[in-house]
Amino acid sequence: MAASKKAVLGPLVGAVDQGTSSTRFLVFNSKTAELLSHHQVEIKQEFPREGWVEQDPKEILQSVYECIEKTCEKLGQLNIDISNIKAIGVSNQRETTVVWDKLTGEPLYNAVVWLDLRTQSTVENLSKKIPGNNNFVKSKTGLPLSTYFSAVKLRWLLDNVRTVKEAVEEDRALFGTIDAWLIWSLTGGTNRGVHCTDVTNASRTMLFNIHSLEWDKELCEFFEIPMKILPNVRSSSEIYGLMKAGVLEGVPISGCLGDQSAALVGQMCFQDGQAKNTYGTGCFLLCNTGHKCVFSEHGLLTTVAYKLGRDKPVYYALEGSVAIAGAVIRWLRDNLGIIKSSEEIEKLAKEVGTSYGCYFVPAFSGLYAPYWEPSARGIICGLTQFTNKCHIAFAALEAVCFQTREILDAMNRDCGIPLSHLQVDGGMTNNKILMQLQADILYIPVVKTSMPETTALGAAMAAGAAEGVDVWSLQPEDLSAVMMERFEPQINAEESEIRYSTWKKAVIKSMGWVTAQSSESGDPSIFCSLPLGFFIVSSMVMLIGARYISGIP
Repeated sequence: MAASKKAVLGPLVGAVDQGTSSTRFLVFNSKTAELLSHHQVEIKQEFPREGWVEQDPKEILQSVYECIEKTCEKLGQLNIDISNIKAIGVSNQRETTVVWDKLTGEPLYNAVVWLDLRTQSTVENLSKKIPGNNNFVKSKTGLPLSTYFSAVKLRWLLDNVRTVKEAVEEDRALFGTIDAWLIWSLTGGTNRGVHCTDVTNASRTMLFNIHSLEWDKELCEFFEIPMKILPNVRSSSEIYGLMKAGVLEGVPISGCLGDQSAALVGQMCFQDGQAKNTYGTGCFLLCNTGHKCVFSEHGLLTTVAYKLGRDKPVYYALEGSVAIAGAVIRWLRDNLGIIKSSEEIEKLAKEVGTSYGCYFVPAFSGLYAPYWEPSARGIICGLTQFTNKCHIAFAALEAVCFQTREILDAMNRDCGIPLSHLQVDGGMTNNKILMQLQADILYIPVVKTSMPETTALGAAMAAGAAEGVDVWSLQPEDLSAVMMERFEPQINAEESEIRYSTWKKAVIKSMGWVTAQSSESGDPSIFCSLPLGFFIVSSMVMLIGARYISGIP
């Protein structure tokens, strides 16, 4: 019997989407933007101490190879020839910091994840060195001095990890965000792997001048970071190198964007004033500001949006960053056991349809935009004897929406023209309760794409459009129209404002819980003073009481 004929499609483009919670590889048709196949692997997070968040760089790399292999197997089952894959783009969790040995290819420490808080005292000590009337860090980078960004994580590694310090002294160390680690490894690693990053990821390190688009000597000296360990900075769309192993050996890696920039591209927000919000581990609202840097007066970041080609202009964005969005659902699942799978939260929330006065501020890693308050910690308040897990689930979803409202308000004040609607994407947008809540709390329509994988799509678009690949046109007339689902506000404006103002009271109560000393010490007595620790103990007391009242032994 003759072998079945492989389906012939237009050129295909793959995208590695390496996020905080999982790694995925997705393959798109470059002519229609149709998603043909994908595979996903969850990534473990390690919490060695309170406030510390780490991941294994080798596990991340292995998950990329696994996702590529499994996706290609699925394409084969669909009779799609993988030789049609002409390019690969990379999208990644930003700010997460890796240092590795260029001679052995081994990481010198776990990846320090973007929401890690161990550097709080590092930040406080550095902030004392900045002249009050000349915040050169913010003016050069668009970023506040914060635990969020890579420079302070790298500084901590140099100060506290002997193997990192020795490797730098012996000229063996390379630094990178996850994109740089992956590209170096996938293009050969110790065998002449390409050590590079793109402008969007570089702009999140606090070492990169967003005006000159180069590593900044003054910033590197301020953070005492040796420039020799930094990757070369490239545009977001060009051929960096070829895959050197696996089923796609020889395919060029030609797109690289930090995940939020990738989502901006995937949402096709190419015009000044267009904005999108991505709901992932965190929550990130970006507004395209065109060729000009707009500096926020209301707690937002100025960042590089994208540069789609070596000779193409750079675009900037205003960004509001929320540390904890989908991560709160994972916390309810893994830490409290309220749900067994992330999807269950929608069912629980739907059962009650209200938080019954319960408010949840998930400031597990402090508060990001618009507060930039590292001393904050998570609280759940407004608890009564009537409160149950359904109300807490509802409050967790509301928390994501309230945090987005705070950012949108700041963005409206900075831009001067309020958004008429909000474009959304990311895994959490599959939750219809969340999307309706978001429309109610913002009191504007929320517009969701029918294909939520816009982060991967943006990376694929950048890769396919690269010079020398040229299989994806980014001309407006060639871009595929995307179907939208629209959520209109269903409550009155007064109710929306009352709920929002109560949330703001809860936010104020979450602040000032920890000091720099407590965040970096290993003293377990400190941890007992945290409000979420208190909440868990209180919940256990309530549970024991309830079991006693119910007659359960």
